[in-house]
Amino acid sequence: MIELIRKLWCKPKVKPIMNREAVFEQLKIDEGVVYEIYLDHLNYPTFGVGHLIKESDGEYGASVGTKISPERVSEAFDHDLNVAIYECAVLYGDGFHCWPDEVQQILVNMMFNLGRPRLSKFKNMYLHLQNEDWVNAAVEGRDSKWYRQVTNRAERLMTRLENV
Repeated sequence: MIELIRKLWCKPKVKPIMNREAVFEQLKIDEGVVYEIYLDHLNYPTFGVGHLIKESDGEYGASVGTKISPERVSEAFDHDLNVAIYECAVLYGDGFHCWPDEVQQILVNMMFNLGRPRLSKFKNMYLHLQNEDWVNAAVEGRDSKWYRQVTNRAERLMTRLENV
């Protein structure tokens, strides 16, 4: 499916499909990974890589401390990653799938952290992304409340963006 999207909308360069395993490894560092149910900073039951438990989840109603298998954590992450990729495609348009793997990984990481409503406020960054001006997009990413709140993570991501 991704390849079809790329053939229809991308410039005639070959672009790699985003490395999902690399995103998983990055987010395990940035978000942490917990193999039991815990309460997040807003007191919502959560597990894995920041997976908020919803009524549709089998874990709904289970008590804090309930163990979660690595397979289930991976399954929940895979679903959440698909949502984050979809949200990036909605926010950035079909061109998102045409950008380099590294750029896609960075934006998916930011989407996990911020969500679409907050990431959509990075309007100047978006303008530079559209022009594939990664250096100035990183400058704009640094000029944000997000950067001041999660400086280590944000600096690592913006440095990676500059180096694309």
